[in-house]
Amino acid sequence: MMTQADFLIELGTEELPPKALSTLMNAFAEGILERLSSAGLSFDANVRYGAPRRLALHITNLQLHQPDEQIERRGPALKAAFDPAGEPTKAVLGFARSCGVEVSDLVTLETDKGAWLVYQGTKAGQATEALLPGIVQQALDNLPIAKRMRWGSRRDEFVRPVKWLLMLLGDQVVPTTVYGVAAGNVTRGHRFHAPVELVVPNPAAYADLLRSEGKVIASFSERHELIETAVKQAAQAKGLIAVIDPDLLDEVTGLNEWPVALVGQFEARFLDVPAEALMSSMEEHQKYFPTVDAQGAIQPYFIFIANIDSSDPALVIAGNEKVIRPRLADAAFFWETDKKTPLVERVERLKTLMFQQQLGSVFDKSHRLQSIAGFIAGEIGASVSAAERAALLAKADLVTDMVCEFTDLQGIAGHYYALADGESESVAAAILEQYKPAGAGDDLPQAREGMALALADRLDNLSGLFGIGQPPSGTKDPFALRRAAVGVLRILVERKLPLDLVTLVEFAAAQHANLPKQDIVVADVVSYILDRFSAGYHDAGFRTEIFQAVRALNPTQPYDIDLRVRAVVAFSQLDQAAALAAANKRVSNLLAKVDGPVDTPVDPSLFTEAAEAELFAALEAVTSSVTEAVQQSHYGLALTELAGLRDVVDTFFDQVMVMADDAAVRANRLALLAKLRGLFLQVADISVL
Repeated sequence: MMTQADFLIELGTEELPPKALSTLMNAFAEGILERLSSAGLSFDANVRYGAPRRLALHITNLQLHQPDEQIERRGPALKAAFDPAGEPTKAVLGFARSCGVEVSDLVTLETDKGAWLVYQGTKAGQATEALLPGIVQQALDNLPIAKRMRWGSRRDEFVRPVKWLLMLLGDQVVPTTVYGVAAGNVTRGHRFHAPVELVVPNPAAYADLLRSEGKVIASFSERHELIETAVKQAAQAKGLIAVIDPDLLDEVTGLNEWPVALVGQFEARFLDVPAEALMSSMEEHQKYFPTVDAQGAIQPYFIFIANIDSSDPALVIAGNEKVIRPRLADAAFFWETDKKTPLVERVERLKTLMFQQQLGSVFDKSHRLQSIAGFIAGEIGASVSAAERAALLAKADLVTDMVCEFTDLQGIAGHYYALADGESESVAAAILEQYKPAGAGDDLPQAREGMALALADRLDNLSGLFGIGQPPSGTKDPFALRRAAVGVLRILVERKLPLDLVTLVEFAAAQHANLPKQDIVVADVVSYILDRFSAGYHDAGFRTEIFQAVRALNPTQPYDIDLRVRAVVAFSQLDQAAALAAANKRVSNLLAKVDGPVDTPVDPSLFTEAAEAELFAALEAVTSSVTEAVQQSHYGLALTELAGLRDVVDTFFDQVMVMADDAAVRANRLALLAKLRGLFLQVADISVL
């Protein structure tokens, strides 16, 4: 009797959202696999498929029947199960009835807390075929679909209308209906090359049958690799390099079942337009891949993926060239028209753009940015005048035709228009870099004026929105404050800027008029930013207590915090770390019990034990070098010096009773320990470790 068989499910739909296809494919597969595992069903490998009109999963050697489950239910205590006459009580009768057995079928379980009556039985496993319909439906119901749609006269909802359902266990159809469509053993080929139904004899035949007879490459990863390779080869054939944006590659993979790479061309006159505008037009609107030469200069060729293998490729190419031409003509028109009005003359028009109702217009924001960017520039050795000029012009491109059409060019367009207006290179560069980093892994501003403006923009958002009581909540973060906080940290740390968050946020908050939460905004914003710091270290694999050891000192200079954290990481890996952390914890607990100050000078004349003198001498020997290292931010060196105290600290605690009866001796010993702890606290509170 067969105990395993391959399982195949394919849900056929209208064209699925290409940007979400990979996510839907994986979520569909994981939803089914997790539920099979939860049901106790074993299987071997699985292959996921995702194409514009289908989600599919092939599982090999799926167990055909659940294993039987051994059940044990504890009932009433033995002494409560029978009355004095030995008759069953209502409690045990009810328990036996709920288990579907007689009282005599129950067994006695002896425990250290007494004897109990227990039901022991076996729950027969179900056939996999009977479980699959429910498992599939649950997986579909739990897909991450932002907005579902209805079709026809039914009330079913899915991301797109469902057209067919293929569901095989071995070579047999699993009888079920999903979204009003009955399961069968039939798939469908390419909409144009093979608009026919194809009978799938068994799960293993699925992918090859679709490819050979249906002109469909069902594997998302295979199409992804094929498209990337074809695009690169098509560019190389022209002596060029293809610009392949990973997100666009994913999207194009989700748009095509039978991809064919072709090369189109446009007039060289369009190359006068900024390259980013041309690329945005090709990538965002047409899903084309731009090309550049070996020096990175954009070229008048593009590569596109056709979903058909045409008998007349030249005709397909001509059609795409015809489509791209008006797009590029629009970009050229916007470029020439926008240049007629300098950015500085557009600033006044920013009054018509609302930044946030309580925080005013983008014009108001621009003037706040001038003050904040100028202040930061002065702190980091940048040109104050260039930073202020860049801040004034930073948002002016929002009212250009180019940015209205290509919204992803804000900042980029402003950079080109600033140069065309005769603004300095430093001003134009700062305008370009104001949005950096745009996300995780993105580049940081290079110029100091750009750093000043990028920090100013984020600090203005954070202080303003926290100041009016609109911090991020749950998954809602309409002003991207989480990303802003991470951006502030990355710029300060990775560009090694010794700036204090409290100072920065205080200045930024002061530029806003009448913030309702003015009294708490600085503390809230600083705390919020540092919380993002903690999350970043956690994601990087750092132990939580490492950052907590530094955070315990309440530092607010991110670059300095990072130096301390990395020093504590290195210290924590030393052999002496655990003992010294424990000693610091012990010292912290002792000092916490003392009323009043314990930072009085240590008096060696009160020492009664040799270990006291040894510890005092060791502390005196390292105090100067540790303090000097801390002053120079060489925290690793400071902790290495302190690590050498392990033996004398251990000896002290082994041989000295800190809480001596003599008050003067006790106070002197506490002062000695306070000196020890004070040295460590110059770097971090390692007792947290």
